[in-house]
Amino acid sequence: WATIAQGSAARLGRTAGPTDLAYVIFTSGSTGRPKGAMNEHRAVVNRLFWMQTAYRLDATDVVLQKTPFSFDVSVWELFWPLQVGARLVMARPEGHKDPTYLVDVIQAQQITTLHFVPSMLAVFVEAKGVEACTSIRRVVTSGEALAPALADRCLARLPAAGLFNLYGPTEAAIDVTHWTCRPGARSVPIGRPIANIEIYILDAYRQPVPVGVAGELYIGGVGVGRGYVNRPELTAERFVPDPFRGGRLYRTGDLARWQADGTIEYLGRIDHQVKIRGFRIELGEIEAVLAGHASVGEVVVLARDEQAGDKRLVAYVVGRDGVPNVDALRAHVAAMLPDYMVPSAFVMLDAMPVTPNGKLDRKALPAPDQRAVGMRDFLAPRTETEHLLAAIWCELLDVERVGVHDSFLKLGGHSLLAMQMAMRIRQTLNVALTVRAVFEAPTLGGLAELIGRTRTGEVAPLVPVARDRELPASFGQQRFWVMAQLAEGAAYDMSQLVRLRGALDTVALARAVDALVARHEVLRTTLAEVDEVVVQRIAPAPTNLLRIVEVRSLEAARAYCQELLARPYDLATGPLFAPELVRIADDEHVLVLRMHHVVGDEWSVDLMWAELGALYQGRALAPLAVQYADFAAWQRSWVAGELLEQQLGYWRARLTG
Repeated sequence: WATIAQGSAARLGRTAGPTDLAYVIFTSGSTGRPKGAMNEHRAVVNRLFWMQTAYRLDATDVVLQKTPFSFDVSVWELFWPLQVGARLVMARPEGHKDPTYLVDVIQAQQITTLHFVPSMLAVFVEAKGVEACTSIRRVVTSGEALAPALADRCLARLPAAGLFNLYGPTEAAIDVTHWTCRPGARSVPIGRPIANIEIYILDAYRQPVPVGVAGELYIGGVGVGRGYVNRPELTAERFVPDPFRGGRLYRTGDLARWQADGTIEYLGRIDHQVKIRGFRIELGEIEAVLAGHASVGEVVVLARDEQAGDKRLVAYVVGRDGVPNVDALRAHVAAMLPDYMVPSAFVMLDAMPVTPNGKLDRKALPAPDQRAVGMRDFLAPRTETEHLLAAIWCELLDVERVGVHDSFLKLGGHSLLAMQMAMRIRQTLNVALTVRAVFEAPTLGGLAELIGRTRTGEVAPLVPVARDRELPASFGQQRFWVMAQLAEGAAYDMSQLVRLRGALDTVALARAVDALVARHEVLRTTLAEVDEVVVQRIAPAPTNLLRIVEVRSLEAARAYCQELLARPYDLATGPLFAPELVRIADDEHVLVLRMHHVVGDEWSVDLMWAELGALYQGRALAPLAVQYADFAAWQRSWVAGELLEQQLGYWRARLTG
């Protein structure tokens, strides 16, 4: 900082103009040679300003940056929040592949805006705890076709969030069309053009096709890139003259059609380029690599629909002299291409099927079977763990049976399915495995052994630990302690207010609160730093914890609750759970359960209310008085600003749910 302070305070001069190059991003090439798509500043700026006009970030928003920088979605993830003063949160490396981590970071950082490719969105919306990600306001999806069923599932699991389906190639500055998803739609179009973009759907003669007729999608306008780095022939092939307005059009190779309402329906690829799990893949690139192996005579690679909404790469190989070794071919491809381009199945053929005129008959290529994935002699599961794993594999991989020697990867597994499998293992076997572990132990038997070793290492005999000394803080507690050092005011407040009407037994309620805190140590825990180590201190069970405040007027209750909710927490001294009962009249109260996020979350709050009601003379508190609509209106009339948003977020979810 001292060195920086010595520099000039004057603004830097502008060095880049609208037509200067902003970035180059490489995409897969059809002959094994990647192509670098060049985009200019004006195209990127247009895209960012359109997104701000359409979706309106402000200083209260938090954007999660989780897309690897080699993909153009990362451009708007980085620069959109920074240009408007929103907060940018960087996910950890490989964090975009871990739905459990994403749920945690969304809740901890109160993420409002994030992006998914549809295949990853399908995994995320099924993750445990996703319904508690109530801070999310916008989910942006692109990179693959979005299925209506997945859109409905996302909107159902995240009812407070908008879902926006975008479309665009790397060659045209990220995205060129947009669509706001609605529940119950029969299809999910790619929508309409964004600002300063023209979309044309043309036939083979580059003439516009009528509504409802399929054609190739062409892009015009300010978003069209320069072309490909040092590839003039390829640039001339894909970036063609615009016969309608001058300039150039980019021909996408995508099949689409106009719908009667003016939106665009995406139909698939015209050529053999495919998208799998958000990655754009030229099948010819994989074919070129396989053809370079000494044992391969002919090869064709297809992306086959194996399950609803899922694809996998299948390589069909005719050997040069005898049958090639599948493991050798897989290793050969893995050494030269990224893992998402390695075929999951290899089918060995005596000859390629052909049509009567001698051309390759792709439709006649057989679906892979057990021999295609290189299975050894079948050995049925032997242990309880192997049987449970086999059931999970059969469901995820859509196969009839799985043996001990079978490989998850060779049966069609990939990273997204590995994430789902890790979640199922955690739910079924109560063992936490990383996705990396799944790939390191790919066979059923090997994974079962790994689970056994993990269980042996993780599960130790439970022995009582004295509470009269300081105990190590958990990782989650350490995380909250660090964040609390940076926060101001009543940050990470999970307080709940309920307006109670009718006869209330305050003695029974006070006993119920004491019993609740006695049962749950976390409600009487504080955190402190001792010798640069965060520790937790668990206090003895209290008596008469419920504080009763007499106000005797509605206006006084409003003022007191507003002041109460604004009080900051001290994690070291506590209390971190501080219930208060505000008495307005003999038959009207406000129960305030003031609580820091380190001792509870939205999930546990619902359980806490149920337990408190059961402890209160064995009957629920809800019938007594919790009138959500009435309370929300009452609260809205007097809680303002940040406090309003903190409290109404919870009640909004309850009212809509």
